Amino acid sequence: MRIIYTKHFPPGNFHGINLFGIVFVQRRWGRFLPHEVTHEMVHTYQQRELLFILFFLLYLLEYLVRLVQYRFNTFEAYRNISFEREAFAHERDPKYFSQRKPFAWIHYLRKRS
Repeated sequence: MRIIYTKHFPPGNFHGINLFGIVFVQRRWGRFLPHEVTHEMVHTYQQRELLFILFFLLYLLEYLVRLVQYRFNTFEAYRNISFEREAFAHERDPKYFSQRKPFAWIHYLRKRS
């Protein structure tokens, strides 16, 4: 995984975006913290196992479903995407990758209670 610091991308309040294993971070946010690197590394694993394009299609589809499920609350929809739930759950455990099973994100598809 590679991290590239940019001036204007990603837009808005996004700290970073992982595209094909390359993380783009706006300079204004400063350096990525270790847990942020681990979070993005989880996404890199997810993208690779879904051959990148399928990851982005499933991510978008699930986001749209979660938008409806959470009555267009964009924050709740984003936080409950299975890919994000796995990344947030393990972002503070750098040893996670030694025990992570392929397609672990499927476990997080259930609606959060």
